[in-house]
Amino acid sequence: MKLIFLGSGTGIPLSFKASPSLVFIIDNDPVVFDLGPGSLRQLTKAGVNFEKIRRIFITHFHPDHTADLIHFLFATRNPAILKRRLPFVITGPRGIKELIHRLQDAYADWLAIPSDIMSIEELDVGPKVEREYSRFKITVLPTNHSPNSIAYRIEDRSGKNMVYSGDTGFCKEIIDLAEGTDLLILECSFPVGKETEGHLTPSEAGRVATLANARQLVLTHFYPECLKTDITAQCRKTYGGELILASDLLHLHI
Repeated sequence: MKLIFLGSGTGIPLSFKASPSLVFIIDNDPVVFDLGPGSLRQLTKAGVNFEKIRRIFITHFHPDHTADLIHFLFATRNPAILKRRLPFVITGPRGIKELIHRLQDAYADWLAIPSDIMSIEELDVGPKVEREYSRFKITVLPTNHSPNSIAYRIEDRSGKNMVYSGDTGFCKEIIDLAEGTDLLILECSFPVGKETEGHLTPSEAGRVATLANARQLVLTHFYPECLKTDITAQCRKTYGGELILASDLLHLHI
């Protein structure tokens, strides 16, 4: 698997950090997790054609993780693109259907996609959920952020796996989901001393990674307050493994 961070920031505009979005390349097939504002433009920078995306996974419904669903559907509706478009699926926690249908209502016919092209898959928030797909499988658990927030564990056919937290505060579920993972991607929103409910500090993220025995930790989703501090030093107080601070268009191989 190859991973590209399309955006390592938040909903706060920064010239060097786009809003949250990741793309995994599995057997040359792009799979997207979250679509914050500007993600389609970031895809072009990464050399990934949005027309090739067959699966999109959403962690929760906050605008900084979903706003480019509007752009994605609008661009897909272009007659020339729609004519050649292969079917795609948008997956998310319960409520994703309502979100997309409300966006379509708000924009009238401009986001209308035929049902044979777009389908929506809802995942219940609660007990562990597993789904098998042709090239990978996912495991899902709820996180401590919003009522319908979930995190994903993705495993390819070789057994390599990674976990993407979306937004979360410290919780048992993200530790359980990340147990023994090859790559743990955790949000790291605010620094020590400015703790915020539903988000992680660098030291809390390090503690999650240590308790989960994660082989490698990548921190992302940095608010400006966090970027002004020594993120690595804070994380090193609780985690001694391989550590990476995400940046936009960072490429990693698993």
